[in-house]
Amino acid sequence: MSFRQEPPHQHGARSKVAIVLVNLGTPDAPTAAAVRRYLKEFLSDPRVVEIPKVPWWLILNAVILPFRSARSAQKYASIWTANGSPLKVHTEKQTALLRGYLGQRGHELQVVYAMRYGNPGVSQVLQKLKADGVDRILILPAYPQYAGSTTASIYDAVFAHYANERNVPELRLIKHYHDHEGYIRALAGTISAHWERHGQPDKLIMSFHGVPKRTLLLGDPYFCECHKTARLLATQLGLAESQYMLTFQSRFGKAEWLQPYTAPSLKKLAQGGCKRVDVICPGFTSDCLETLEEIAMEARNDFISAGGKAFNYIPCLNESSAWIDAMADLAEQHLQGWTTKLTPAMREQQEKDAEIARERATGLGAIV
Repeated sequence: MSFRQEPPHQHGARSKVAIVLVNLGTPDAPTAAAVRRYLKEFLSDPRVVEIPKVPWWLILNAVILPFRSARSAQKYASIWTANGSPLKVHTEKQTALLRGYLGQRGHELQVVYAMRYGNPGVSQVLQKLKADGVDRILILPAYPQYAGSTTASIYDAVFAHYANERNVPELRLIKHYHDHEGYIRALAGTISAHWERHGQPDKLIMSFHGVPKRTLLLGDPYFCECHKTARLLATQLGLAESQYMLTFQSRFGKAEWLQPYTAPSLKKLAQGGCKRVDVICPGFTSDCLETLEEIAMEARNDFISAGGKAFNYIPCLNESSAWIDAMADLAEQHLQGWTTKLTPAMREQQEKDAEIARERATGLGAIV
């Protein structure tokens, strides 16, 4: 095994801490070529598609990528902004805000983001942190509910990167926060604010991203964590069971996925006389293709075409202050024991060390 060349080790240096917010990823542009590159990386992950490698490689390269890339590019184009992909824009803003919130709380640390698929990649970001001398890293997935196909895939990428590192930093990886008080409170606040402006619907739909049913049967906790989030959110909002419904979207392929499915459920509700639904996607912390196109556009059309009268999509948490505050709380819980707040004495010593380094760099002589 060949290892990457390491930066020089600095004896006695104070540990540098970083938080890496990791989201799913996005194509670099809403074009067939860019989407093809993105889909190839995404759908080649064995955590995402659990099919034997050789037959899946043939299906992916001979059928899916040639035909799906252009169609997906059109969907991405329908939600693309002047600043780029909504998911990337929101992730960048969340990162900057989290850095600011933690800074206001007295923490001195780096807060950066990475994408599991696409740019900036996990390995690229971790390599940059190594060059910056960071030796303690907290990985914060953008997925509140744990799934092998999402959170565990981030773990895979992190560990694969460090398989080629000699001096591996201290790592902490957040598994889930589906029942975190601040996360639930932030969701409830977003919904309540919407209802204050528009009134309450006949039914609130909580649509989570779907995964194949076999993952549940094999022990994946995702299904249970989605249901717990929904129960806690309904309780926070004071809803009876008849006032909300949990569904799963984004089914792919012919296998059975977690049910009930979002689109058929919306059609059935409309056909049964439900006049208005509000839909929120609690499993997504940033608006993206699956929320802005699949739900706000396609699902709306499904409901209205089946006889529904009003469909409201409630945006993701994105940059809401309650959510950034919850992220800061979550980070602080997992940073415990790592020195990120400097006492006056530590700050004074840091300034002395910086002055010594500047003098040495400018050739003014070493101070012992």
